[in-house]
Amino acid sequence: MTDIVDPAVEAYATDHTTAPPGHLEALAAELLVTLDHPQMMVGRLEGRFLELLTFALSATSVLEVGTFGGYSALAIAAGLAPGGRIVTCELSPEHAAFARRHIAASPYADRIEVVEGPALDTIATLSGPFDFVFLDADKAGYRAYYEAVLAKLAPRGLIAADNTLWSGRVLDPADVSADTVALRQFNDFLATDPRVVVAQTTVRDGVTLIRKVG
Repeated sequence: MTDIVDPAVEAYATDHTTAPPGHLEALAAELLVTLDHPQMMVGRLEGRFLELLTFALSATSVLEVGTFGGYSALAIAAGLAPGGRIVTCELSPEHAAFARRHIAASPYADRIEVVEGPALDTIATLSGPFDFVFLDADKAGYRAYYEAVLAKLAPRGLIAADNTLWSGRVLDPADVSADTVALRQFNDFLATDPRVVVAQTTVRDGVTLIRKVG
């Protein structure tokens, strides 16, 4: 992943973000040496960012699209309101098994359910409403995931879509790879969608925050 923020600034921000608890440090240490594409893990800075969003929303119903190793689900769990729960969708059996093992060893085992299978199929079975939704799965699917969850978002709920700056590749017109094109189109669509209010941030690889109008 190419840095979109000066690496020294990114390191400073990370160093001045509250350190993760032991169960997340253990997860990260194992993930870095066992799973492919470890850069996909949200890590300390973005993990705390997601936790604080969840806390500020007093969220009790959270949906995550794309579990990977479970770091983000566990980070979000720390911000849940009492009685809150997370459903996290994962297509890869390997990733789901890794995440389940670390979730089971955490203080939040009773708050997180990992559901294997295509996320759109899982979302169709859930009634919502969701206070917080985190999108961090295949980029070509973002528009479909967005439409599926927007209809089930609570009136004061929030969607956070990860990797929307895609290491800055969305700015390069010569990059016509499928993921880059999908994210570019998704970003352009969100900016003019009259149903929502959007802020695209430069947190890590770009996190776009979305709420319904009204």
